[in-house]
Amino acid sequence: MGMGMRKSLLMLGLGFVLSGCSLADEWWGEDEAPPLPGARISIQSVDKGLQADPSISDQRIVLPQPFKNTYWTHNGGNPAHAMFHLSLGDLPQESWSDDIGEESDGDELILAQPIVVESVLFTMDSRSTVKAYDRVTGRVYWEKDLDPHDEDDGFFGGGIAYADGRIFVSTGFARVFALDVRSGDIIWSQDAPAPIRAAPTVNGGRVFIITLDNQTLSLAADDGRRLWSHIGLQSETSLLGGASPAIAGRKLVVPYSSGEIVAIDVIEGDEEWNLNLSSVKKTDPLTDLAHIKAMPVIDRDRVIAISHSGRMVAIDLKEGVRLWDTDIGGVQMPWVAGEFIYVLTNDSQIAAVRRQDGRIRWIQSLPRFADPEDRKDLIAWQGPVLASDRLIVAGSHGEAISLSPYTGDILGYLELPDGAAMPPVVVGNSLYFLTAEAEIIAMQ
Repeated sequence: MGMGMRKSLLMLGLGFVLSGCSLADEWWGEDEAPPLPGARISIQSVDKGLQADPSISDQRIVLPQPFKNTYWTHNGGNPAHAMFHLSLGDLPQESWSDDIGEESDGDELILAQPIVVESVLFTMDSRSTVKAYDRVTGRVYWEKDLDPHDEDDGFFGGGIAYADGRIFVSTGFARVFALDVRSGDIIWSQDAPAPIRAAPTVNGGRVFIITLDNQTLSLAADDGRRLWSHIGLQSETSLLGGASPAIAGRKLVVPYSSGEIVAIDVIEGDEEWNLNLSSVKKTDPLTDLAHIKAMPVIDRDRVIAISHSGRMVAIDLKEGVRLWDTDIGGVQMPWVAGEFIYVLTNDSQIAAVRRQDGRIRWIQSLPRFADPEDRKDLIAWQGPVLASDRLIVAGSHGEAISLSPYTGDILGYLELPDGAAMPPVVVGNSLYFLTAEAEIIAMQ
């Protein structure tokens, strides 16, 4: 991190400590009054065609109580990608930061969300170096370089997950590793048939990965042997990055870049149902990109999924029946809490969608351009994450925003030293940001 960026963040942290209310309130906001009834639609939302449903404008949003989690074992928090409502300490301030390794650039991208197991935080940089930190102090326990070093450029992707004393690593150079959680030593490695863009999902002694060419592999967690594979439809074009599968019981829900979402029996590898999330409205070339880059969420009896091309759905987990769909496109994981789903759209809007039927309770527009006057530097937003009655998103322009989950009102802003690479992580009342410059920032 450059001295100017470090000083900027330090000043922000001191603002939390010294002012007690000024900068802290700018970020965290004041305690909210009960939300007033009525639809909230910004002008930009109307221009984009996405509108709140006036028939549910009086419905009060009730969230589950925040809980203090001690883990974040996967991209999306857990194997089902459902973390509900997390707790976060009052007025979080920066406690430490560190350089995790290689930053995102033209040839490599950071695509691995940090994970946390009790007191240890793990990261992976754009060149597949894994680091283990004390999540409270920032002390480095170990680091493991998995870069093959015979690849000059162009390989990136993968991610990390934890289960049963091991860190499982998928890589953009078509290899999967199991590392000892205490030492970082390699326990086993296994070749994949193609590069891997997303993190693995691990559950029940099995490791599941999706390759760039839309194959799903099941590997034994103990020794890496291949158990079964599934081949999805091929896609001529796709977005950078990918989504990890979600799992609950014996159902593995797999998102492919073709727009297919498939349920597979985790034991036998048999396909149980299959739906396609391609948009029915072909209004511009971008709608042909049906890539499901947002991780699907399994919440109770249903799957919530969204494609880039403008299709968001709720699916019966057991039968594969489409319960509802709506014309919303996005590349970020929907966040489910209680009877509402919070989703970030391709048009930089956040919508509160009713879980029951897909109706929109409220919409809030986020800034679309870092230079709004000249409409330059499109902002890529990461999130949202729900913690202590705040929705948190972070942008590629180096700013995080907190919003009310009840009304969509913007509550505060936080300056980051650089653009966000991944959605923030919340564990043990602490908040972690990972930037594109490979900086991990802990706020406690």
